[in-house]
Amino acid sequence: MFRSYGRAALAAALTACVLAVAACGDSDDDAGSASTAASTGTSTAPAELKKVKLQLQWFTQAQFAGYFAAVEQGFYKDAGLDVEILEGGTDIVPQTQLAQGKADYAIAWVPKALQSREQGAAITDVGQVFQRSGTLQVSFKDKNLTNAASLKGKKVGNWGFGNEYELFAGVGKAGINPGKDVTLVQQQFDMQALLKGDIDAAQAMIYNEYAQVLEAKNSKTGKLYTEDDFNKIDWNTEGTAMLQDAIWASTDKLSDPEYQDQTVKFLEGSFRGWIYCRDNPEKCRDIVVAKGSKLGASHQLWQMNEINKLVWPSPNGIGLVDQAAWDQTVKIAQDTKNADGDTVLSKAPEGQAYTNEYAEKALAAIKDADTKGTDFKPTTVELKAGGA
Repeated sequence: MFRSYGRAALAAALTACVLAVAACGDSDDDAGSASTAASTGTSTAPAELKKVKLQLQWFTQAQFAGYFAAVEQGFYKDAGLDVEILEGGTDIVPQTQLAQGKADYAIAWVPKALQSREQGAAITDVGQVFQRSGTLQVSFKDKNLTNAASLKGKKVGNWGFGNEYELFAGVGKAGINPGKDVTLVQQQFDMQALLKGDIDAAQAMIYNEYAQVLEAKNSKTGKLYTEDDFNKIDWNTEGTAMLQDAIWASTDKLSDPEYQDQTVKFLEGSFRGWIYCRDNPEKCRDIVVAKGSKLGASHQLWQMNEINKLVWPSPNGIGLVDQAAWDQTVKIAQDTKNADGDTVLSKAPEGQAYTNEYAEKALAAIKDADTKGTDFKPTTVELKAGGA
């Protein structure tokens, strides 16, 4: 947010004049008040905001709208924090940035962060914002790929880099060997391989890549594709979903009472941001677009709507870890092998891998808003060509 230095200077000058007049007054009452203030140590100066850095796991988009909204709407400021949001990218590992002290908090998928933890990163999940997985396998309707079992013998795209474990767990659960019974294809972070017919099923996030196919033109009709043109395999339905976006904190710093207090305040501000985006999806779309997202307005509104579906409802309250979902994520991370025969984790996480302590305190401080979203209803979004 830009400020006018001219106005600031004028305000400072007026303040100086007021102080000068007060200083020259000879009222006994004024002198007594000044003496009392000095003796009690009270001050009218605003408290200094605590600077905090949040590392995102990807580029600016509605996936992180709640955090941008918390900045723009002053929720962090109200909690005494000055939060700087650090954009992610292909070469940035958020949990590593956190572990190395380059950020105070980070947003990361649970299995990836737990893998980093096993490798020595001292980090703890303190706010499980996403309650559901947003990962799909998408195919054209005529392929008739409606569940994990139907992928046998097909060309199946996936991104790798730890994004493939829900897929591998799904086909494994269906009795399919992912290394032998399907042809795995390294997929780019777009849907061109599917649209060109190079693969039968493509990996996609419901809030991003799936929207990309709906923003593409069907050459046969000259119109945009519709949802009726595709099938989606949803890992939540298949029973192999893993927890995704969570707020991670430094495990070592959590022994410091000051950092504990800061964490509660950061979570409160963040949760308020997500509540705001639940209730004001178009405004949050605008916030993200204004922040310089490279994705268009209709795409961002779609993304905001789908992200809200992953967050809300939060049956126990936003940010709290559901034990069953956590256990399922850990089990898949331990038991599911990728094409190279590797698993995410070699053993169950040790130490404080997650805690609900700070999220519970943050929720207790939010008495003026619905923190569960039980009555949340998504909107209908009309995508435009290219997501414009």
